[in-house]
Amino acid sequence: MFSIRLSVVPLCAATVLAMSACSSTPKDETEGWSPNKIYSEARDERENGNFDRAISLYEKLEGRAAGTPLAQQAQLEKAHAYYKASEPAQALAVLDRFMRLHPASPAMDYALYLKGLVNFNDNLGLFGSLVQQDLSERDQNAAKTSFESFREVITRFPGSKYAADSRERMTYIVNSLAQYEVHVARYYYNRGAYLAAINRAQSALTDYPNAPALKEALSLLERSYDALGMTQLRDDTRRVMQASYPDSKPGADATQDNDKPWWKLW
Repeated sequence: MFSIRLSVVPLCAATVLAMSACSSTPKDETEGWSPNKIYSEARDERENGNFDRAISLYEKLEGRAAGTPLAQQAQLEKAHAYYKASEPAQALAVLDRFMRLHPASPAMDYALYLKGLVNFNDNLGLFGSLVQQDLSERDQNAAKTSFESFREVITRFPGSKYAADSRERMTYIVNSLAQYEVHVARYYYNRGAYLAAINRAQSALTDYPNAPALKEALSLLERSYDALGMTQLRDDTRRVMQASYPDSKPGADATQDNDKPWWKLW
């Protein structure tokens, strides 16, 4: 009798626990909601800055409205919610999945634009903080990926409402990358690594023609050649400098010309 009681008690306890667990399962508040109602609620939450809540609702909508244009819209808006919530990796994952599953979507221009924007904003801190900072090397992959996304927008969808802004951001990225190279060249010059400074200044001049930072690139190139006693190359660079920037003085430091903001910041 004693052994039987021992086996019955745990069984009863397990039953009680199971019932308790079932009763504590949270109720799905969207049960019975139409896809349109879920979408409306998700959009309201996103516009009010409640991004976690919005993302959860968009995910429910993707399941309820699978295979419909509304589900595609939910994916894009979920990506935007991740972007606004400062979760770029998740935003990019959603966008990559969307573009893989819906290559002919009429919203492809927006998906590409948003992908460019996610990477673009992820690098504003990098490019905005270069001045007065000692540098060696920094990753530029996101900026280049952003540039390619914007270029695809204007190439594939020249009439898109996102094309004009994509062009402006492409210009910003090119100018930023040029200034990046110049700041790295300055870093090397200030430490007496003149050959390294020459290489980076030449990269800026070759890869980013007409960028605002190129005046300083030429200045660094001229002064680095001078420091190494390479007088012929110094004089050649000086002639290019004076032809391109008539107000420049031989051997002058053009750093101060780049101290002020040189492009629109978003």
